[in-house]
Amino acid sequence: MNFEPNFVAFLIYFNRDRDYFECHEVLEELWLERGRTPLYSGLLQIAVALYHFRNGSVTSVYNKIEGSKKMMRSAIRKLSDYPADALGIDLKQLIEQSEHYLERLEQFEQKPFDFYPLHIELVDPELIEQVRLMEPKLPPIVPQRTGYERGPKAKPNV
Repeated sequence: MNFEPNFVAFLIYFNRDRDYFECHEVLEELWLERGRTPLYSGLLQIAVALYHFRNGSVTSVYNKIEGSKKMMRSAIRKLSDYPADALGIDLKQLIEQSEHYLERLEQFEQKPFDFYPLHIELVDPELIEQVRLMEPKLPPIVPQRTGYERGPKAKPNV
């Protein structure tokens, strides 16, 4: 199976760089091209949940904990309908990790914890090879971006 380059880039940004903003950006392009499939949407939402928990704040305007919980709940619901090895990844393991993260987020006020990353386990040998080949061609974005530079949400340069 030949995997979409944007999906491979998503995995690299997610696992190697922990750059949840950029992995959301590249997978969103694919999600839009592929008719907004819930599978890609769920993966996007996990990245968004982690991004907000790590980079957000708790204010009267935005509560990073509530936003993360909302995204994680929605992601788990969407991803649960797919096979355990969908897209060449261990989706079952990712869902379990996400459920555990959500449980911790639900208890955050009583038991605060520091951000920690999730890892998407690759199970398809061809996907593993495509990631290995693309990694050197995809340098990390340093510093990581926090705003949109491309796509429909990008702000025009003035």
